[in-house]
Amino acid sequence: MNTGVRGRIGFTLLELLAVVTIIGLLAVLAVAKFGDSKRRAYLAAMKSDLHVVATTAESRFTSENSYENMPVPRGSAGVTLTFVGTTTGWTAQANHASLPGMTCTLASGPGITSDIECR
Repeated sequence: MNTGVRGRIGFTLLELLAVVTIIGLLAVLAVAKFGDSKRRAYLAAMKSDLHVVATTAESRFTSENSYENMPVPRGSAGVTLTFVGTTTGWTAQANHASLPGMTCTLASGPGITSDIECR
């Protein structure tokens, strides 16, 4: 803060420029953090929907003794689910409209121990 010859009180241009720069940097960091939060939320929705598919498939296998012709549960908003079932195993994929190019996959069957993989 500068007090001039005449006793005026105020901020110098350099001090104001420093404050504006700091506020700008904080805004950039906040926007970047928010964008990553949305991506993580979309991935969480895809993974959650795949867990629902897995539960539904195993329940169907218990009653039908097959994964074939299983109706695919409806996904969350923006999530598209695909399911391919055979008599002994299945594969499911989830895609989100807001994450083009990102696919999460889960599979089950003899010799397959799969966790959800997102690429």
